[in-house]
Amino acid sequence: MLLPEPVFSTAGALVAPCWLALAVSLFIPALRPWVWRITSVVVPVILAIAYLILIRQGFSEAPGGGFGSIVQVRALFASDSALAAGWLHYLAFDLFVGTWIARTGAGETIHPLLILPCLPLTFMLGPLGLALFFAVRLMPGRGQSGRAPW
Repeated sequence: MLLPEPVFSTAGALVAPCWLALAVSLFIPALRPWVWRITSVVVPVILAIAYLILIRQGFSEAPGGGFGSIVQVRALFASDSALAAGWLHYLAFDLFVGTWIARTGAGETIHPLLILPCLPLTFMLGPLGLALFFAVRLMPGRGQSGRAPW
């Protein structure tokens, strides 16, 4: 059994330096292989394991909870375990997407200063950071080869 509050706090403390390292890796190419491996695999897998445990706890703590309707989701997230699991879900996916943004931007030789604002926006407001990155990729002269931004 995992206690939701410490997992919630620990997960936040775990991903914050990952985001900082991701931003720094934009400017220091030698760091990229290590940072990208940690931010796209190691930390998301750790969060996924904790997620699995917490979401199972959440289902056992929240009768009537599920994903079939907004009422079921509300019932599920009444459990602190499920709520913490939901937070881990966001943290893992946003970090993975942030790494994809950094990796794709570097691969397309987009200037790091154009990629940089996408990262905190992705961290805090996931889809908006991704949308900003797509907009950056559409800018002329950003290293794209006529492909769609996704």
